[in-house]
Amino acid sequence: MTFDASGLCARRRARVAAAASLCCLAATSAQSQSLPTAAPDRSADVLVALADPVLVTATRTAQPLSRALADASVLERDAIERSGATCLADLLVRLPGVEIQRNGGPGGTTSVFIRGGESRHTAVYIDGLRVDSQTTAGAAWEMLPVAEIERIEVLRGPAAAVYGSDAIAGVVQLFTKRGAGALQANAAVSVGRFATRQASAGVSGAAGAVDYALSGSAGRSQGFNARPGVATANPDDDGWRRGSLQGRLGWQLATGHRLEAAVLASNLRAQYDGSLKNDDIARNALRTVSLGWQGQWNKDSNTHVQIGQTQATYETQPSYYRTETTLRNVLLQQGQTWGNQHLDLTVERREDALLNPPTAYAAELRGQRHQDALGLGWRIDLGEHALQAFVRHDHDSEFGNKPTGSLAWGWQVLPAWRLMASAATSFRAPTLYQRFSEYGKATLVPESGRNVEMALRWTDAHSSASATLYQNTLRNLIVFGAPGPCASPYGCYDNVGHARYQGLTLAAETRLLGVAVHGSLDYHDPRNQDRDLLLARRARLLATLGADGQWAGWGWGIEAQGAGGRYDDADNAKRMGGYGLLNLRAERSLAAGLTLEARLDNVADKVYETARGYATVGRSAQIGLRWALR
Repeated sequence: MTFDASGLCARRRARVAAAASLCCLAATSAQSQSLPTAAPDRSADVLVALADPVLVTATRTAQPLSRALADASVLERDAIERSGATCLADLLVRLPGVEIQRNGGPGGTTSVFIRGGESRHTAVYIDGLRVDSQTTAGAAWEMLPVAEIERIEVLRGPAAAVYGSDAIAGVVQLFTKRGAGALQANAAVSVGRFATRQASAGVSGAAGAVDYALSGSAGRSQGFNARPGVATANPDDDGWRRGSLQGRLGWQLATGHRLEAAVLASNLRAQYDGSLKNDDIARNALRTVSLGWQGQWNKDSNTHVQIGQTQATYETQPSYYRTETTLRNVLLQQGQTWGNQHLDLTVERREDALLNPPTAYAAELRGQRHQDALGLGWRIDLGEHALQAFVRHDHDSEFGNKPTGSLAWGWQVLPAWRLMASAATSFRAPTLYQRFSEYGKATLVPESGRNVEMALRWTDAHSSASATLYQNTLRNLIVFGAPGPCASPYGCYDNVGHARYQGLTLAAETRLLGVAVHGSLDYHDPRNQDRDLLLARRARLLATLGADGQWAGWGWGIEAQGAGGRYDDADNAKRMGGYGLLNLRAERSLAAGLTLEARLDNVADKVYETARGYATVGRSAQIGLRWALR
């Protein structure tokens, strides 16, 4: 029997999980250009750490990235556009500590491993709302939008003491576009290999106390055969089409007080190879809606209230399967500063609901659960030292009380040097499907982790470098294994012993002769400790290297990605070779606000796999136009 990265057998994964969702398209809003004959110089944007952007995700409170006692990256809209990525996973994999696995091309099931952790161990948020699945657990990465996203924050390391269940390996938060100032408009179109066509457009701005942003995108592709040479798979091309819409409306009620509403809708249709003769189709839908109020009472006191809901639906035809996950969230957060100390009090409730209509394979499954939480965060800055602590108590309607905590310390050894150390605990509750479906085991218990790490950072006016050493040990890891105490003959979910994610991440960026250079090197050892074997589909060595600059009126970029060998199975019997990819990009301003863009990915046409038996995109070109009115 063949197993995928999250432990599900491939036969069930093709029917149940998001086996063929559309990859996200990225062509979207642009910056207006002052020189119509030259490309904008955005190479300096690569040095995001030196620009000291705002980071929210580490503590749920805005703070400069340079002050954060955490390993994090921030990608602003310019960096997202410059990357040319058409899928969120393809954008994240260029960051330190991130690896992806995908069943075929842009429509295939995608997993994102942060620091070697399971894909479900990374909590995903859109505008503060959790996106998850109560079936196989974790976000469906292949369906998350990019064109509607203004900024991305990636936190590496556990954050359960801030967010509760799920944040064992990290947190990824997407922020949609927000209006400000005078009317702005943008549009983009692109074409590429496999008859891929994409378009996006948006408007934003403010009128008095009201600000607004509205954007939409659409795309389609003929795709390619995701499983060539597999006798049991349909040899047709696996194409996709997608449409997304995002809106955000804000109202400045009074000085320091803001009311905001946000919605996001995404529909996609993708082909996948689940049988020999059928044209198998998967349909995904994602809906998020939230209403929030931010009150700044004075410079030392603020309150944040948010209510929201996310709904993710997955359906396949002609082999019928459907699952619906609904998450509701209520959050109250109070922040207070006293001199050199800051305190955050958080009260939160999360409700999860799952609906699996009956099929020929199983009876209907309905289920609900909730978690009520009380959290407290504290930070004190004492000259060259900073100390931060979080404690959180979650009460799960099924598993009872789950306390978590974290402690971090930072020391500014020298003006350019900072030493940090931290420890944290985390957990992930099993999903309703993992416990009560025909593959489930009602006695499953939550996975729990303990993480320790140490980091050294160096920064000057033009360069930065960091080294982060970590070890995250897990108990009661949930896997899909051999037949056991469940109704299915294909296998059951079960808690196994211990897993350990440990490694070293090196990252650096600088500017040489007007060229922005950045790179990272990760040594991972994601291991099943009970069997002393590597976890499936994760490489021990990852590397990235990129450069961005200007030449003869053109903006240009070059990037290289590399990954070592991996095993496709838990027994470490099916080895997949390592690979290296080279990507190129170029852009030129044709007129004020109008930019020509071109990309060439996988220049050497490297043949490689991230999942055994699934093809990946070879050499591919893309050309497009971006227009912006500002």
